Amino acid sequence: MAGNLRDNINYDKIAEMESFKQLTKKKNSFLWTLTVIFLSAYLLLPILTSFTEILHQKAVGEITWVWFYSAGLFIMTWGLAHLYVAKANSFDKEAKAIIEEYERGVR
Repeated sequence: MAGNLRDNINYDKIAEMESFKQLTKKKNSFLWTLTVIFLSAYLLLPILTSFTEILHQKAVGEITWVWFYSAGLFIMTWGLAHLYVAKANSFDKEAKAIIEEYERGVR
């Protein structure tokens, strides 16, 4: 019966549920925040290297700060990817709970 019920899900009704709206708002807020952080950090590199001398200064020996900034971008990318996966798993759990809430209301 449960498999049969899942085949007949009214997605419009789920979209109207307050719990779904809250999840969507939370998810969108999280994704836009990550996007802004990611793009800001990446776009700042060409701006700082093209229009300033900040990253061209030597940090360690002949190595300039641009190398550290660039390495930091790789670390940030991996970190944001891990954060996204962890957060996506929690969003999936919330989505499953919303479907269960919907199914209880249908019966």
